[in-house]
Amino acid sequence: MKPIIIFGKGKITDVIQYYMREESNWPVAAFTVDREFISAGDEKFNGLPLASFDEVADKYPPQDYDMFIAVGYQDMNGLRKRKVEEAKSKGYKLVSYVHPHSSIPKDLVFGSNCFIMNNVCIHPRVKLGDDVFVWSGSMIGHHSTVGSHTWLTSSANVGGNVNIGESCFLAMNVTVSHSVSIGNEVFLGSNTLITKNLADQQVVIAENHKPFRLNSYQFLKMSGFSNL
Repeated sequence: MKPIIIFGKGKITDVIQYYMREESNWPVAAFTVDREFISAGDEKFNGLPLASFDEVADKYPPQDYDMFIAVGYQDMNGLRKRKVEEAKSKGYKLVSYVHPHSSIPKDLVFGSNCFIMNNVCIHPRVKLGDDVFVWSGSMIGHHSTVGSHTWLTSSANVGGNVNIGESCFLAMNVTVSHSVSIGNEVFLGSNTLITKNLADQQVVIAENHKPFRLNSYQFLKMSGFSNL
């Protein structure tokens, strides 16, 4: 494996570097970001060199280094998509990371710059596009397809034979029922249940639960929990 240059220097980058280096002993060599995000004297991130993206290919040539784009889901994953395309245009191979403690089938098909975290469960006959991020505890059912540049946060659940388009965002505890099709750039908020097809750029939000009228001590007294 070639040494890896990671694009980014935020919290998502920090998490991804931890998994790559500490959990899997991958050879992370340096970080890179756009020049406007490098302050004077800001030469390192997490103890490793920080290079400007416009100069990274000169300092870390693509023939000697691979790259991973480690930014979040800003602009419906649009920022990450743009940086993936720019890195490829510079000649870099974009690696994908699959955590050793994820449960994935041997026939899983996935593209470049994918990130599959620990405790993810993916069934057989699943296909992931490029730049798909699957956060810890998520499940993707059999014969499902997830389009490029889509992000599944922790504990998102996708049923079997589901088709999810490109650049979608699935928040925590989303459930997508069997054989549902979801368009491109769809936003699904936490705790939403999706049982019907969704068109491009639709948004589904679950109603927030309201605070109970009693405070915690009053509730415990009323409910009898304190006696357990």
